[in-house]
Amino acid sequence: MHEQSGRSLIEIVGVLAIGVIMISAAYGMYRSIDQRQKRTIAYETVKDVAAKTKTLMEYTGYNGVSFANLQTAGAIDSVKTPIGSGWTIESVNSNTEFKITLNGLTYDECKYFILKKTDWATVASTPAKCTKGDNVTTFSVSFTAG
Repeated sequence: MHEQSGRSLIEIVGVLAIGVIMISAAYGMYRSIDQRQKRTIAYETVKDVAAKTKTLMEYTGYNGVSFANLQTAGAIDSVKTPIGSGWTIESVNSNTEFKITLNGLTYDECKYFILKKTDWATVASTPAKCTKGDNVTTFSVSFTAG
């Protein structure tokens, strides 16, 4: 009688296939969690910049508001965009309103900002329909002294 020791090729391939399936599922979950975290951090960064801009400039007006001015005042550490390809901050009405614009958002990032509640912004403007890339979201923030 012949005695076998070890594993057959079919058993090894089966174990490898199960391992690949588990790794694929874990990577998908990691990617989803990572993207959600990036969007949350970006939202909180924009909200924080809006609050700091209000604190620094609400009594003097928002004329000349810029990332360079905010960085010089120590309100923000970096002008690097939190999400997308770039962002801007500018005065709309020199004394009462400014807007923060996020450019180059992906489809998923655009959808996130459409669904996100922005009680700190007067208007959160997103495209009516998100496209595959290069979407723009604008947060208009209006504060009055008093």
